[in-house]
Amino acid sequence: MLKVLITDDEKQVRMGLRMKIDWEEEGFEIIGEASNGKEALEWLRTMKTDLVITDMRMPIMDGLEFAQCCFEEFPQVKVIVLSGYSDFEYVRGSMQKGVKDYLLKPVAPDELEEALRKIRKETEEEKKKQAEAAQMRHLAMSHLQEVQEQYLLYLVKEEWTKSSMVKERLRQLHLEDMASDSREFRFITVEIRDKNEQALRLRELWLPFQMMCKEIAQAEKGLYPFYDPSYANMIHFLKVIDKEEDTLPSLVRDIQKNVQNLLQLETVVGLGSVVEGVANLKNGYISSLLAWSKSQLGPRSQIMDASHLQEDDFEFSSDMERKLMNAVETANLGLFKANLETLLGRNEAQSIMAFSFLSNRVLFLLGSAARKYDMETSEVQSMMWGCQQSIWELNSFPKVIEQLTELGQLIIEKVRTARFSNGKLIIEGVRQYLDQHYANEISLTFLSEMFHINSAHLSETFKHQVGQNFSDYLLNVRMEKAKEFLKDKQLKIIDVANLVGYSNSGYFSTVFKKHFQQTPADFRQSYEENIGRI
Repeated sequence: MLKVLITDDEKQVRMGLRMKIDWEEEGFEIIGEASNGKEALEWLRTMKTDLVITDMRMPIMDGLEFAQCCFEEFPQVKVIVLSGYSDFEYVRGSMQKGVKDYLLKPVAPDELEEALRKIRKETEEEKKKQAEAAQMRHLAMSHLQEVQEQYLLYLVKEEWTKSSMVKERLRQLHLEDMASDSREFRFITVEIRDKNEQALRLRELWLPFQMMCKEIAQAEKGLYPFYDPSYANMIHFLKVIDKEEDTLPSLVRDIQKNVQNLLQLETVVGLGSVVEGVANLKNGYISSLLAWSKSQLGPRSQIMDASHLQEDDFEFSSDMERKLMNAVETANLGLFKANLETLLGRNEAQSIMAFSFLSNRVLFLLGSAARKYDMETSEVQSMMWGCQQSIWELNSFPKVIEQLTELGQLIIEKVRTARFSNGKLIIEGVRQYLDQHYANEISLTFLSEMFHINSAHLSETFKHQVGQNFSDYLLNVRMEKAKEFLKDKQLKIIDVANLVGYSNSGYFSTVFKKHFQQTPADFRQSYEENIGRI
């Protein structure tokens, strides 16, 4: 229903307009009345209104003056002006911006209905265009921002070892402020909840919520949003800490205020512990999830802070991570169980938070292995979610260990199957890794170490299965990605080079031309010319 305000200094005229037609049938709802333009403006400042029907002659502020003020302050509100016969030509010749129609008093019901139908049709078309424009803005989101988000998720969820490669990739993605070993970070997890607990409404408002988070991040220095498919209705922010200016409290208030005012949704915020260096990003991310998990059920806004957690709660050595991953990769269930018992076995001195944190790290590690070998079946995803819920309960220690063991066993069985598949499943995992991490510095030696397979055998098997050697395959992936990035006019050639793994734009252009027989600049120009003809 479109909201209507009737403005006239005569009460009888206002009552007469109410009775002339069936407003609800026409798709309108009269939400109030005003006796002059000044009252009408005050009403608009407090109530959402779509249409104002106003008389021409009124004390204090007449209809035309109101229309001008209304357009300046509320350009989205439409106005219909009513006038007597003596003023009709004057009004028609002095139409203000924002005035959609003018009617001669006394207003005939059929003329009023016709004017309202025009307004409703125009409003519906505007809303449709706005929705299409919002969708286009979403589809046209900067490729750079999209790749940044994907890389942040990779850093907090996946297996990576060489910090030098990570730092170089951060610089390529214009995330230089994260590359320093002494840089401190904090994660913010934001979940949306509907006060009436309507899942459909959350799905409908998910895209506007994402866009709002991106806009908030663009206005805040050192704030990067990303989405983790493992957690529904959540957006996560990585905040690069500025020790001289702590904007976190006001930032969190702004997020909650905007979501509540614009989307009428509640938010539950989990504030992670401060961590230092990119090597500890997984710790910081898990701490924000643990903070969020301590929130109360129900649709009300909350802020949960994990800053009180001690550093001892985040002891997960890189050595233990390698042992667990090696046990999975070599399909050694006995070794996996032994390492899991060492890490999570009964320890009277271990805190609940430490156990929850370590359990999450193991869960992340198993999830990374599942994605690496393309094992994210519905069975694996269901087991991972069940284990995650048990971890959040904070009092189900034997159950968590049992579920992690079962999940590890399932993934290890799938790894064993992959290793006895004549290399087909292993090579598919390698190919998918190249598709996802094409911009990294990847060598045959690196891949052989990551997938625990002899480099000569990997090279031969890859060429047999895929039809080309891994370096040619990687080059093709990079060049096809480069073509997609070049279609985005916001990206410079050097940006595109960086996005696909080349630090030197000149060398990138040489490789691109050799591959496609035209330079990146020529490709972009021909693409734009072809689009212009459509």
